[in-house]
Parts: sequence; structure tokens; C-alpha cells
Amino acid sequence: MVGLLLITHNRTGNELLSTARTMLGNLPMPCYALAIDRDDDPEQIICGAHATIAELDQGDGLLILTDIYGSTPSNIANRLAVDIEARVVSGVNLPMVIRVLNYSDLNLQMLTEKAVSGGQDGVIRCKKMQEPDQDA
Repeated sequence: MVGLLLITHNRTGNELLSTARTMLGNLPMPCYALAIDRDDDPEQIICGAHATIAELDQGDGLLILTDIYGSTPSNIANRLAVDIEARVVSGVNLPMVIRVLNYSDLNLQMLTEKAVSGGQDGVIRCKKMQEPDQDA
């Protein structure tokens, strides 16, 4: 089974996993959220994250979701992914997390594609509701 690691600013990843757990009842794959605070030292985070990665990766790789491409969490995610079987996807949102968890039995490549499609499909511009017909 693929492991899921969220690396985000502050507690965004923790909240996404908490909300997913509430919606789904449980998390069907090994998951962990790594919160990056403004004053954190990226080198220390990277060193400390190796133990978490070892727990999450049960042999099928690791999907790492991060929030803003090019930000500190994203840079940490990409550095962690260098020496392991992992894929990194930025722009994490709740639809992306739910899609990944709903397809937790897929391999790493297919799960990565589900993450991207879940994130993209979850962004919808809502139309303004029409006022009720005044003649009725």
C-alpha cells in the first residue's frame, strides 16, 4: 500500500486529514501531516522526516501532497522525494485528499493521477443563484 504524506504550511495538512477522517470514518492508508511553521529550519525538518517516511512507506512508495509549489513545504517535499520511491503533487485541497483516500488501493503512479484529477475536478466556479421569479 502507498503511504500518504502531507507537507503544508502550519496545520493545513492536519486539518485536511482530520476532515477526511470525519467524512470517511477512517483513513484507509498510512497517513501523516507534517506542519511547517514560519520559523522552522528546513534542514532539521528534512532530517526528522526520514523516520516518518520509513513508517509510511510500506514498500509501495509514498505520495507527498503539498500546498504551494515553490514554497518551503514544497521544497522540503521535493528534497525528501529524491532518494525514495515517491511522487510529489502541489496544490493540495480537500477534494484531492478525499480522491486519494477513496482510491487507496491503486499503485503510486495511478494514485498520483487520481490526486491531480481530484484536485482539478474539485475546483468549480459556482454560478450565482438566480432570484426567484417575481411574477409567481
